[in-house]
Amino acid sequence: MIHHHVSTFNPLAENTYLLWDDARQAVIIDPGCSNRAEREGLKNFVEKNDLTVVGLLNTHGHIDHVLGNAFVARTYGVPLQLPAADLPTLRAVKSYAAIWGFPDYEELLPEILLKPGDVVRFGSAELEVLAVPGHAPGHVAFVNRVENLCFSGDVLFRGSIGRTDLPGGSHAQLMESIRTQLLPLGDATRVFPGHGPETTVGAERRTNPFLLADFSK
Repeated sequence: MIHHHVSTFNPLAENTYLLWDDARQAVIIDPGCSNRAEREGLKNFVEKNDLTVVGLLNTHGHIDHVLGNAFVARTYGVPLQLPAADLPTLRAVKSYAAIWGFPDYEELLPEILLKPGDVVRFGSAELEVLAVPGHAPGHVAFVNRVENLCFSGDVLFRGSIGRTDLPGGSHAQLMESIRTQLLPLGDATRVFPGHGPETTVGAERRTNPFLLADFSK
């Protein structure tokens, strides 16, 4: 069984996910911790729950999702795993981090480049890598089909979708990703987004105004 904990970090209110199996092997998805207090909060939770962090994953390379990469890698001795197609997005962060108010950003490049269809394992748990570009060119989601879990990054939110006005974004591509990759996961699938509260595929299929507008075309 996959257990999870969400921490909301940095001024952009980014959701950082800590996942672990029954043997307490853990992975961290999109560590957005941007200051000492946030970093210590994440570390304290890991220690309090006796977790062994064995993986560091990014859904994509935007600044609010990668601020804690170097801290996590250094603290737990784990390599960064990032979708290969989003490496340019990550590399760009250091050029604008100070402008966005993060002058102390520490760049960390991935040692493992993920591709669609790859499987990330921690303990007895597995996450499938699903390509969902549109918000960022190489954006992926991490999915467990057995337990109906989807960690969607900035693709699908409760009542909304990811913005597509950043470099490499495409509204048409984002909607195609949602239609062909996320909706087929099934209505019972729980969606854990990069910002805001948890939702389900079914709830968004029925009520999300962006999806409803797209379906009406």
